[in-house]
Amino acid sequence: MTQHRWAWTEIDLTAVQDNVRTLKALTKPGTLFMAVVKADGYGHGAVHVARAAVAAGADRLGVATLDEGIALRDAGITGPIQLLSEPPETTIRELLDNDLIPAVTTREFAVALGKQALLRDTEARYHLKIDSGMNRIGIRAEDAAEFARSLIDFPGLALEGTFTHLATADVVGDWDVQRQLERFTRALEEMKTEGVDAGIVHAANSPATILYPGSHFDMVRCGIAIYGLHPSSATYGVVQLRAAMSVKARISLIKRIGMGDGVSYGLTWQAAAPTEIATLPLGYADGLHRAASSEMQVLLGGKRCNQVGRVCMDQFMLEVPRGMRAVRGDEVVLIGAQGEETITMDELSEVAGTINYETACGFGLRLERVYR
Repeated sequence: MTQHRWAWTEIDLTAVQDNVRTLKALTKPGTLFMAVVKADGYGHGAVHVARAAVAAGADRLGVATLDEGIALRDAGITGPIQLLSEPPETTIRELLDNDLIPAVTTREFAVALGKQALLRDTEARYHLKIDSGMNRIGIRAEDAAEFARSLIDFPGLALEGTFTHLATADVVGDWDVQRQLERFTRALEEMKTEGVDAGIVHAANSPATILYPGSHFDMVRCGIAIYGLHPSSATYGVVQLRAAMSVKARISLIKRIGMGDGVSYGLTWQAAAPTEIATLPLGYADGLHRAASSEMQVLLGGKRCNQVGRVCMDQFMLEVPRGMRAVRGDEVVLIGAQGEETITMDELSEVAGTINYETACGFGLRLERVYR
């Protein structure tokens, strides 16, 4: 790869494959596995991750938007691809053109989908989304059976699956998980009574796949965990995952400043003694949260170093430890290992006051990726 910048991410696709296999091993034989590759594969690159996940045994892929699904089709990926929410009716023609499977949450969309499919003399597969208590999207659990029954004979539609999403699956033994699963199961039973085959039933996201075997049903949907990132502290020790992303940069400039001299916007950090400051060409436009300013550490020469001053849009600075020799071009690790030290996505996320999901997605904004 020809680097246009001295800042990049490294993506270990073998780690993605290992994680898929590890997570699949938690399920009973025959349970389907969806690899969720929305948000450009959580910043890891959707096409590369999708291919790796499918090679490791993923049965289908999950995305958030029409454009994400089309990008996978354009890359030659032929397996089932599902949209995890309902898109606008204006997307239906492209949905059908690209054989994408939408979620259905409103009658308006379902009717429009069926009509378009009927014009093509085909049936459009869809998955019915039931709101079992998260109160984000979906048909209310109490109304699901009647809604599904009203569509069962509508021409052009084929109910392939039924699903819900758990709001608190990252908490062990949480009462709300059990309540949501009870509501969901009751809705499935009512659908059966109404003569509706729910198809592929799924509820488990990454934390539920790891912590709640009773939520696996016919398929699990794993996102954050396939990238080797834990959905919560509760899953550590339960399953071993390998982080797929490292974030690195090279020093672009080193300068010596005097005691009391400040660094970066607002001069919020001043040197307590004469010191060397190294500048790195990576900033908050690349996903490095400004909230981490003067709180985070990075690795240089296998040692932890303090980042100093406010993180800028395109650059940040660090204090070179006294006695360490650093030169322009030296590699610095923001996420990953160097020597005996490691900085995790979780560590940086905690310093920035956010979660590893957001941090990983942020690093996919404009950094070049190196795959291995």
